[in-house]
Amino acid sequence: MTTQIEKNEKAEVTEYFNGTGFDRWNRIYSESDDVNKVQKNIRIGHQKTVDDVISWLKEYDNIKDKSFCDAGCGVGSLSIPLAKLGAKSIHLSDISEAMINETKSRAKEEGLDFNKLNFRTSDLENLKGSFNTVVCLDVFIHYPQQKAEAMVKHLCELSDERLIVSFAPYTPLLALLKGIGQLFPGPSKTTRAYTLRESGIIEAAKQSGFKVVKSKLNQAPFYFSKLIEFVKS
Repeated sequence: MTTQIEKNEKAEVTEYFNGTGFDRWNRIYSESDDVNKVQKNIRIGHQKTVDDVISWLKEYDNIKDKSFCDAGCGVGSLSIPLAKLGAKSIHLSDISEAMINETKSRAKEEGLDFNKLNFRTSDLENLKGSFNTVVCLDVFIHYPQQKAEAMVKHLCELSDERLIVSFAPYTPLLALLKGIGQLFPGPSKTTRAYTLRESGIIEAAKQSGFKVVKSKLNQAPFYFSKLIEFVKS
């Protein structure tokens, strides 16, 4: 059951990413020079995570026969290169309508086939469908541990084969930095940011019949992300 606090937090995230947050993160996930040092490092770190996922997906022998769900697609940083690889279909969702509209604009600029792209404004909880692979990058930072584990189980239900997720891993150092306000400093710290225990994420996937096949930690100043690929057992 969703508590009132969780509802309030979700409303804050939605409002943020449809307003000032969209402007800020749209600049971060672009080639704009209008970013500060912290935002530039976040851009570098996030792009490394996206590049790693694309590298993993390139190992698939039959990607052109596979369907994908990009849960929390942002401005299409993953879906656009994935579409260029020839994915059969991609379901793109984000809690922010502004993000979805920006992704559509970028996809149009790239000349992508919109018949293979399905856009939807939605939070993770309300995602539906069945896909060969579900990917959720840097979204769990908005979910506390128990809720994030529930979302892992939900995303596993949507996946026929694979689930790829990234999250800010809990470590004593990150807990200290977060506690003193240095993990997401200054104007970048607008919504709550949660670090998660990796063991709980893995256990949630295990209970859903998925096992770890790949994992990697990406770090840049002010960006910490654990990337894990699960396959259905």
